Amino acid sequence: MDKELLAMLVCPLCKGKLKYLRDAEELHCLFDGLAYPIRDGIPVMLAEEARALDVDEKLHTSPGRSGEA
Repeated sequence: MDKELLAMLVCPLCKGKLKYLRDAEELHCLFDGLAYPIRDGIPVMLAEEARALDVDEKLHTSPGRSGEA
């Protein structure tokens, strides 16, 4: 995914920063708890297309998380 495009994208609901998860092909908004899909390299920035993050995903990808168990 293009770094310049990623820098411009924000959550369509809260206008907050998104976290790019390359392996999952998703953009996560931790504030709203939503994951926006990336299909064929194109981010789908529609709230109705986003899925809700579960608690584990929110905790795993939260800022400041160092990864230790």
